[in-house]
Amino acid sequence: MPARVIVRAMRRGDREAALNLWTEAWQSAYPAIDFAARRPWMDARFDELARAGARLYAATVGGRVAGFVTIDPESGYLDQLVVARAQQRRGIAGMLLARARQVCPQRIDLDVNQDNCPAVAFYRKHGFTVTGTGRAPLSGAPTYRMTWRG
Repeated sequence: MPARVIVRAMRRGDREAALNLWTEAWQSAYPAIDFAARRPWMDARFDELARAGARLYAATVGGRVAGFVTIDPESGYLDQLVVARAQQRRGIAGMLLARARQVCPQRIDLDVNQDNCPAVAFYRKHGFTVTGTGRAPLSGAPTYRMTWRG
């Protein structure tokens, strides 16, 4: 029997596991970029998001962090949605997105790298449409602004 997934508010003790899976997931998606070197940026980003009022949620499987999402209830901006590679394609990302929709039932905006085809397809599958373009802050890579309206 598969372990139950629980989505709950992220706890301080989840930070290390969340950073590990953020690094692993992004390194897998973009092997040419050293995401271990970018880890301090994400560590600081967690604090920045929390100070700005974003809600941070962790998905756990068997008590271990398997993914997380960050959503700003004021702006509806989803900054991060990450699932551990070993836990992907099990519905966890959808569960995290559902939690973000509970926080922001009217509208969610996010930016996604244009060449991240699996992520773009995931968001399209979940009702997001491309509403603009831009550039990733760290890499300058082309991004899509995607929007979901409830």
